[in-house]
Amino acid sequence: MAPELAHEPDARRYTLRIGDELVCVADYSIRPGQIYFTHTYTSPPRRGNGYAGSLIEFAVDDVAASTDLRIVPTCSFVADWFRDHPDRAHLLRRQAAG
Repeated sequence: MAPELAHEPDARRYTLRIGDELVCVADYSIRPGQIYFTHTYTSPPRRGNGYAGSLIEFAVDDVAASTDLRIVPTCSFVADWFRDHPDRAHLLRRQAAG
């Protein structure tokens, strides 16, 4: 069964499901002009299969396509994802100089 990716704005999260199983979740909060990815979780038996990376890619693509928000990766997994995808760095919150 293929993974299904979804945005659940009422729950402020992105999800990856396989059938009825919730495999992976990326939680977020929104503040003026910014979306903070606060937590990413993958069900322990499903870890190591690339599901979290697929979910974050889906979430980043959705944010880029449907909003003008800057992404703030407060979750270490999302921060690492951006480190591994420097071509997407323009979506991150710009840091003030100084």
